[in-house]
Amino acid sequence: MDIFSKIKEKLTHEFIDIIEWLDYTDDTIAHRFERYQNEIKNGAKLIVREGQTAVFVNEGQLADVFTPGTYDLTTKNLPILATLKGWKYGFNSPFKAEVYFVNTHLFTDEKWGTKSPITLSDERFGLVEIRAFGTYAFKISDAGKFIVDIVGTDNNFTNFEINEHLKSLIATRFTDTVGEANLPIELYAANTSELSETCKEVMAPEFQSVGISLEKFYIENVSMPEDLKKEIFEYSRIDKLDLDKLTKFKTAKAIEAAAKNEGGTAGAGMGMGMGFVLAQQMGGMMAGAPQANTQMGGSAQSRVAVPPPMPTAVQYFYAVNSAQQGPVSFEQLQALFAGRTINRDSLVWKQGMANWTALKDVEELKSFLGGNTPPPLPNP
Repeated sequence: MDIFSKIKEKLTHEFIDIIEWLDYTDDTIAHRFERYQNEIKNGAKLIVREGQTAVFVNEGQLADVFTPGTYDLTTKNLPILATLKGWKYGFNSPFKAEVYFVNTHLFTDEKWGTKSPITLSDERFGLVEIRAFGTYAFKISDAGKFIVDIVGTDNNFTNFEINEHLKSLIATRFTDTVGEANLPIELYAANTSELSETCKEVMAPEFQSVGISLEKFYIENVSMPEDLKKEIFEYSRIDKLDLDKLTKFKTAKAIEAAAKNEGGTAGAGMGMGMGFVLAQQMGGMMAGAPQANTQMGGSAQSRVAVPPPMPTAVQYFYAVNSAQQGPVSFEQLQALFAGRTINRDSLVWKQGMANWTALKDVEELKSFLGGNTPPPLPNP
């Protein structure tokens, strides 16, 4: 470059006549108007477009803020900067100041999520873990505060830089909000709209404290471990269904399974159940015998033995959540075990037992647990 070109460039760029910024990106929030050893002259034109705010900063101090429009920079529309510079009667010489353009349009579809599971206490299921994620939208409501508190001296501030801070804030406040809500665990997923509104109200003041307006906040999903889901679904069914109808339904299912697996545990229970049925049928046949013998004559009738009393099916009581349930038959109790309403450690009682006893310790109920293998045959 020859000396004349250098002189021309110096004269061209010595003073800035037009200050403006055209944003060609989708993620820039704040941009510092760049210049190299240039000054702004008296009367320079400032162009602020729709969706922008211009912020003047003088030696680290916030000065004048301009909303969309076109301005001639004079002492009249630079009152704060004029005070900081000591311009009491106007100025004729150029001045230096940092100019930041701030995007004030809505930034949408920003993602958030809980990095770690949130631990909650539920009255029925104890300590449980949930995760959540969703989207939010924000815009800059106070450009001056945002520049001073967040941007600092960054010459090109993007939403990626602020999102990390905002997502941490959201995750913290979301954890506090769902903890204080104290809802039954299954209702978190069913009330995402109401929970979203509550979280937005809680978070909005903290966003506003740094010049940001939280416009939208959505919880798209609240998830929990699969085994907890199954427990909740099972609990919901039992809570809604009539226990007697549920027991009969599970008994029918257990009998159906026993028919397909005669050699298994269900088959053993089925055999005992069928034994009760056969005993009742035999009792009925024997009850009809005296009437038939009466027709053969009095001598025959006198020789007929009196039949034994009808066998009575054993009835069991069982405990669920420290509450007594029953009575139920052997087959119904087996169905409850197969459906996981009770387990090997559940307490049961029948007539003749001194105390409530764990199912696994009741001899005739051990067939529920499997492993009924006969001992080896003795050696000849």
